[in-house]
Amino acid sequence: MRDSELKYFKELLSDRQKQILQNIESNAKDLEVLGDQSLSDELDYASASTESLVGSSISLQQQKELREIEVALAKIKSGTYGICEMCEDPISIQRLKVKPHAKYCIVCREIVEKNR
Repeated sequence: MRDSELKYFKELLSDRQKQILQNIESNAKDLEVLGDQSLSDELDYASASTESLVGSSISLQQQKELREIEVALAKIKSGTYGICEMCEDPISIQRLKVKPHAKYCIVCREIVEKNR
C-alpha cells in the first residue's frame, strides 16, 4: 500500500475515532440526564427505559467499533494495515474504503460469518 493511501486511511480512522468518542460521551450525558428525571407514570418509565436500552446498545456497538479502529491504527504504525488476518493477502482498497477497520478480505469475511 502506498504512503498516500496509508495517510488517507489513518486520517479516516482518526476522524471516525474522534466522532465515536464524542458520541459515547454525549450518550453517557444523555443517559445521566435520563436517570436524573423524576418519572411520573408507567408510560414515562417505559419510555425512559426504552431510551436507556437503545442508548446502551448504541454505546456498546460504538465501543466495539472504537476497539477495531484502535487495532487498525496500531496496524498502520506496525506496517501490517490492510493485510487479511486469516489468509494474509492484501485487503482490497475498495473494501477498506467501505470499512477502513476491516480485519479480513471479502472471501475470508464470508468464511468467518458462515462459521458463526
